[in-house]
Amino acid sequence: MARRKLSHEGTLVLDCEGLSELVGDHEPVVALVAEARKRGMEVVVSALTIIEAAHHRTDKARLAWVLSGLRIVHLGDDEARAASAMLISAGLHGHKYAIDAAVAEMALRQRRPVVLLTSDVDDMTKLCGDKVRVVAV
Repeated sequence: MARRKLSHEGTLVLDCEGLSELVGDHEPVVALVAEARKRGMEVVVSALTIIEAAHHRTDKARLAWVLSGLRIVHLGDDEARAASAMLISAGLHGHKYAIDAAVAEMALRQRRPVVLLTSDVDDMTKLCGDKVRVVAV
Protein backbone atom coordinates (compact mmCIF):
# COMPACT_ATOMS: atom_id res chain seq x y z
CA MET A 1 0.00 0.00 0.00
CA ALA A 2 1.38 3.39 -0.97
CA ARG A 3 1.79 6.03 1.71
CA ARG A 4 -1.36 8.14 1.87
CA LYS A 5 -1.76 11.73 3.05
CA LEU A 6 -4.25 12.18 5.84
CA SER A 7 -5.97 15.34 7.01
CA HIS A 8 -5.33 16.94 10.37
CA GLU A 9 -8.00 16.04 12.91
CA GLY A 10 -10.99 14.06 11.74
CA THR A 11 -11.48 10.33 12.06
CA LEU A 12 -9.89 7.18 10.68
CA VAL A 13 -12.39 4.28 10.55
CA LEU A 14 -11.16 0.71 10.26
CA ASP A 15 -13.35 -1.94 8.68
CA CYS A 16 -12.71 -5.67 9.10
CA GLU A 17 -9.66 -5.81 6.86
CA GLY A 18 -8.20 -2.64 8.36
CA LEU A 19 -8.58 -4.04 11.88
CA SER A 20 -7.25 -7.45 10.84
CA GLU A 21 -4.19 -5.87 9.22
CA LEU A 22 -3.56 -3.76 12.32
CA VAL A 23 -3.87 -6.79 14.60
CA GLY A 24 -1.56 -8.69 12.23
CA ASP A 25 0.98 -5.87 12.57
CA HIS A 26 0.95 -5.25 8.80
CA GLU A 27 3.44 -2.40 8.43
CA PRO A 28 1.56 -0.17 5.95
CA VAL A 29 -1.58 -0.19 8.10
CA VAL A 30 0.37 0.30 11.34
CA ALA A 31 2.14 3.27 9.70
CA LEU A 32 -1.15 4.73 8.47
CA VAL A 33 -2.73 4.47 11.93
CA ALA A 34 0.37 6.02 13.52
CA GLU A 35 0.26 8.89 11.03
CA ALA A 36 -3.46 9.42 11.69
CA ARG A 37 -2.83 9.66 15.43
CA LYS A 38 0.11 12.00 14.88
CA ARG A 39 -2.22 14.29 12.90
CA GLY A 40 -4.80 14.31 15.67
CA MET A 41 -7.26 11.92 14.04
CA GLU A 42 -9.29 9.62 16.23
CA VAL A 43 -9.12 5.94 15.20
CA VAL A 44 -12.42 4.09 15.55
CA VAL A 45 -13.93 0.70 14.85
CA SER A 46 -17.50 -0.59 14.92
CA ALA A 47 -18.31 -3.13 17.61
CA LEU A 48 -19.61 -5.35 14.79
CA THR A 49 -16.22 -5.20 13.06
CA ILE A 50 -14.68 -6.92 16.07
CA ILE A 51 -17.04 -9.85 15.57
CA GLU A 52 -16.32 -9.97 11.84
CA ALA A 53 -12.52 -9.82 12.26
CA ALA A 54 -12.15 -12.47 14.98
CA HIS A 55 -11.53 -16.10 14.07
CA HIS A 56 -9.80 -19.14 15.58
CA ARG A 57 -6.31 -17.96 14.54
CA THR A 58 -6.73 -14.43 15.87
CA ASP A 59 -4.12 -13.55 18.48
CA LYS A 60 -6.58 -12.70 21.26
CA ALA A 61 -4.02 -10.83 23.37
CA ARG A 62 -2.91 -8.73 20.40
CA LEU A 63 -6.56 -8.03 19.46
CA ALA A 64 -7.31 -6.89 23.02
CA TRP A 65 -4.23 -4.65 23.04
CA VAL A 66 -5.10 -3.08 19.66
CA LEU A 67 -8.72 -2.51 20.71
CA SER A 68 -7.58 -0.80 23.91
CA GLY A 69 -6.21 2.00 21.73
CA LEU A 70 -9.30 2.43 19.56
CA ARG A 71 -12.71 3.93 20.23
CA ILE A 72 -15.30 1.20 19.77
CA VAL A 73 -18.61 2.50 18.39
CA HIS A 74 -21.76 0.57 19.24
CA LEU A 75 -24.86 0.13 17.11
CA GLY A 76 -28.28 1.04 18.48
CA ASP A 77 -31.78 0.86 17.06
CA ASP A 78 -31.61 4.19 15.25
CA GLU A 79 -28.24 3.36 13.70
CA ALA A 80 -29.50 -0.06 12.58
CA ARG A 81 -32.48 1.56 10.87
CA ALA A 82 -30.23 4.12 9.17
CA ALA A 83 -27.86 1.36 7.99
CA SER A 84 -30.83 -0.59 6.62
CA ALA A 85 -32.01 2.47 4.70
CA MET A 86 -28.49 2.90 3.29
CA LEU A 87 -28.53 -0.69 2.03
CA ILE A 88 -31.82 -0.14 0.27
CA SER A 89 -30.60 3.12 -1.29
CA ALA A 90 -27.42 1.45 -2.52
CA GLY A 91 -29.32 -1.55 -3.91
CA LEU A 92 -27.50 -3.99 -1.63
CA HIS A 93 -28.91 -6.84 0.45
CA GLY A 94 -28.50 -7.00 4.21
CA HIS A 95 -27.72 -10.71 4.17
CA LYS A 96 -24.34 -10.04 2.56
CA TYR A 97 -23.68 -6.38 3.41
CA ALA A 98 -25.16 -5.84 6.88
CA ILE A 99 -21.87 -5.19 8.67
CA ASP A 100 -20.58 -3.03 5.81
CA ALA A 101 -23.72 -0.90 6.08
CA ALA A 102 -23.33 -0.59 9.85
CA VAL A 103 -19.69 0.48 9.42
CA ALA A 104 -20.62 2.97 6.68
CA GLU A 105 -23.43 4.44 8.78
CA MET A 106 -21.07 4.75 11.73
CA ALA A 107 -18.41 6.40 9.54
CA LEU A 108 -20.91 9.04 8.41
CA ARG A 109 -21.51 10.05 12.05
CA GLN A 110 -17.84 10.67 12.86
CA ARG A 111 -15.94 13.94 13.10
CA ARG A 112 -14.95 15.10 9.62
CA PRO A 113 -12.99 14.59 7.58
CA VAL A 114 -13.50 10.83 7.72
CA VAL A 115 -11.19 8.30 6.11
CA LEU A 116 -12.41 4.69 5.91
CA LEU A 117 -9.73 2.03 5.54
CA THR A 118 -11.26 -0.98 3.75
CA SER A 119 -10.63 -3.81 1.32
CA ASP A 120 -14.13 -3.30 -0.09
CA VAL A 121 -13.77 0.08 -1.81
CA ASP A 122 -16.61 -0.34 -4.32
CA ASP A 123 -19.35 -1.29 -1.86
CA MET A 124 -18.23 1.16 0.81
CA THR A 125 -18.20 3.94 -1.79
CA LYS A 126 -21.77 2.98 -2.79
CA LEU A 127 -22.82 3.17 0.85
CA CYS A 128 -20.91 6.31 1.91
CA GLY A 129 -21.00 8.34 -1.26
CA ASP A 130 -18.60 11.25 -1.35
CA LYS A 131 -19.00 12.10 2.35
CA VAL A 132 -16.24 9.67 3.39
CA ARG A 133 -12.85 9.20 1.79
CA VAL A 134 -12.58 5.47 1.14
CA VAL A 135 -9.01 4.16 1.07
CA ALA A 136 -8.01 0.64 0.02
CA VAL A 137 -6.06 -1.55 2.43
